[in-house]
Amino acid sequence: MHVRPVLLVAVAAVCALTVPPALAGPAGPHPGTTRRAPQPRVSSADEPVTTVPARTSRHPRTTTSDEVGWQVAPGVTYSSWRQTDARGPVVAHLLTIDPSTPGLRIDYASGATVRQVATVAHLVEEAGGVAGVNGDFYDIGRTGAPLGVGADPRHGLLHAPRSGWNDAFFLDRRGRPRIGELPMAARVLHHPRLRITNLNSPYVAPGGIGAYTPAWGRTAGYRVVLGQHRRVRSVLVQHGRVVRNRARLSVGRPVDGVLLVGRGRGARLLRDRLPVGSRARTRWSLAGHPRMAISGDHFLVRAGVVTAVDDRVVAPRTAVGIDRSTGDVLLLVVDGRSRRSRGSTMVELADLMVDLGADDALNLDGGGSSTMVGPEETGSFAVLNTPSDGFERRVADALSIGYQAPAG
Repeated sequence: MHVRPVLLVAVAAVCALTVPPALAGPAGPHPGTTRRAPQPRVSSADEPVTTVPARTSRHPRTTTSDEVGWQVAPGVTYSSWRQTDARGPVVAHLLTIDPSTPGLRIDYASGATVRQVATVAHLVEEAGGVAGVNGDFYDIGRTGAPLGVGADPRHGLLHAPRSGWNDAFFLDRRGRPRIGELPMAARVLHHPRLRITNLNSPYVAPGGIGAYTPAWGRTAGYRVVLGQHRRVRSVLVQHGRVVRNRARLSVGRPVDGVLLVGRGRGARLLRDRLPVGSRARTRWSLAGHPRMAISGDHFLVRAGVVTAVDDRVVAPRTAVGIDRSTGDVLLLVVDGRSRRSRGSTMVELADLMVDLGADDALNLDGGGSSTMVGPEETGSFAVLNTPSDGFERRVADALSIGYQAPAG
């Protein structure tokens, strides 16, 4: 049991600015009304909201039962338990990973393209993993793309915003697990005024420029500018030359080269600075050049201090943490929205991560996305928790744990 100070930091307002609520945009405005721009549909944002009474004690009395556990692979163990307090029961599932184990790896798992969604079981199996959990929040029902950062050793940086959704779990260039902010640096060579704000993101920041590569999949048209039809522009770059510059966005076409999409000021700069035939080469990278990275929406624990704020809304949750004293990586899923397990608040999730030994922890996508897969005690690969949708939701990415016995 780790006993650490608690610091409540006002991050809720920041999250609210970063993730606007999902709105269903009408086909057209009625006369005399003001049209509202459609917003990105964030996974978990439109799900039922359940609140619990305020706690009377910062550390309420809790009973634990139904504890089970087994080894998943060398260096990986699974455990599950039920804990009950005055607010009701919570069922938790934990994967504890020792990254120093020979043959063990922690991977970023995603579909064939950034836009492709699949179940966690499919993503982990395709990555050659033995266990895993769901990853980042994503643009559900629209582009399907993750909101934040995704990078793996084989493909490098796949998607990222310059800033705004960059709190991440990652392996640094030496392969050590870390939790921190990963801003993206991106540019068009020899054009310093062309500021790339997004790489393969579900939407381009207002006034910014998004870069889309073949890894994105087929073009999503005006979805990436949230329905904006005026003051937008697309520029296609092939082999270092601009081959197309126009004021409309295509839909359903493969990206053959690098497609730059501008909004507002970004559109004007693309129009003026990159005429057809001009030279243009793009570069992007994450700070520190991590081997692997996946983002969540906010930190839960930083240096042993709880930074989560909300302690009233309960839901299924997924989190990743790091125990600095042992080097272990902790993957936690909390079931919710049932009589068997109510779910947890953000503060409860952070407290639980601290109790498990985490010095740093990050909140991943939750709600119906919260899923843990791995071998059952019999050895059969299965979903280990109880997803609140009643079935496995198709998600954008996952954290996968792989193991291959060292040769000899």
